[in-house]
Amino acid sequence: MEPAAHRPRPVLAPGTVLPSDADRAALVARVHEPRWDGPCVAAVRGERVVDLTAVAPTVSDLLEHDDPATVVREAPGGHVWHLDELLEATAAGRRDAPHLLAPVDLQVIKAAGVTFARSLLERVIEERTGGDPAQAARIRDRVGQVVGGALDGLRPGSPEAAEARELLVAEGLWSQYLEVGIGPDPEIFTKAPVLSAVGTGADIGVLAASVWNNPEPEAVLVVDSRGRVRGATLGNDVNLRDIEGRSALLLSRAKDNNASCAIGPFVRLLDDGFGIDDVRTLDIGLRIDGPDGYVLHGSSSMREISRDVLDLVAATHGAHHQYPDGFVLFTGTLFAPTEDRHAPGAGFTHEPGDLVRISSPRLGALVNTVIPSEQAAPWSFGVRALMRSLARRGLL
Repeated sequence: MEPAAHRPRPVLAPGTVLPSDADRAALVARVHEPRWDGPCVAAVRGERVVDLTAVAPTVSDLLEHDDPATVVREAPGGHVWHLDELLEATAAGRRDAPHLLAPVDLQVIKAAGVTFARSLLERVIEERTGGDPAQAARIRDRVGQVVGGALDGLRPGSPEAAEARELLVAEGLWSQYLEVGIGPDPEIFTKAPVLSAVGTGADIGVLAASVWNNPEPEAVLVVDSRGRVRGATLGNDVNLRDIEGRSALLLSRAKDNNASCAIGPFVRLLDDGFGIDDVRTLDIGLRIDGPDGYVLHGSSSMREISRDVLDLVAATHGAHHQYPDGFVLFTGTLFAPTEDRHAPGAGFTHEPGDLVRISSPRLGALVNTVIPSEQAAPWSFGVRALMRSLARRGLL
């Protein structure tokens, strides 16, 4: 991936970033305040963003409250920022002014893979091509002829899924991706280190060496230390198809790179007006605008997920594994672009400067600009820096 000669900055405004029913939503933000040299937990109340750090020094602490939505709506706050000013500074990449961050902090960043049948087949194609996009069209035809709609509506781990497995084994098409896609156990992996996610308006990183990659627009669950889903947000779990396609053992190389995980714009807390059933029916839209005028539209519907979101949470947290600071969980995507961008049969891949907009009416919009990971701003603010910042402010 070559550097972009011109890197467009996203245009962010309250009307395009907030959920369509923001007046009824309990929204959590994180704001970096240069005067205090650290992040603040904040509530989005209309066009006002209210500092709640004195009430909850981290988002992780906030979610441990019995009723975090009431805290966000009613707790007396401290400093107030104007949302439009925060968005303007965020979009401009100004780090000398208050700006938005990813709305999570101490939570472990986890992800569930291969949770949609359509994208499941694309993972099989990646594996069969060895990460070579030139072979994708031929393999896609072969897989489609054998599998067809056999995976539609299959419940993972069911007798019907076992029968489909036998068919695919007989045709020589069984795959490790099919194992986690329709087998009894989902794929749950650690996407990125704590505090490494970027937020809306930031650059998102793709390794320069990758020649076949795409965004992954996903709903992200925000879960507390007891395994309770407390809210949801949007995420981009960037997928380097050529690298993971060479070997699934390269998953970390493909997934965990500088600025390769975007989360935001805000955490919408569950309440009487937005519950887990609303998460189950989210529609997630995607638009990519290239610096050369290229445009791609896509979508993903949580209605088509193969495993229930609470089953994914249970596979992550329980007697087998605890998360004392909570975790966020990318739930997977239906989106797997096959449209050719350059050469026939080569499929889609990112170019530096691509503007990626992931949106959902109930969650708002996450907007990022693609850049080589090697050129993204170094990740320098970790757990030690956060603890020192909070201690300096007398918040610990």
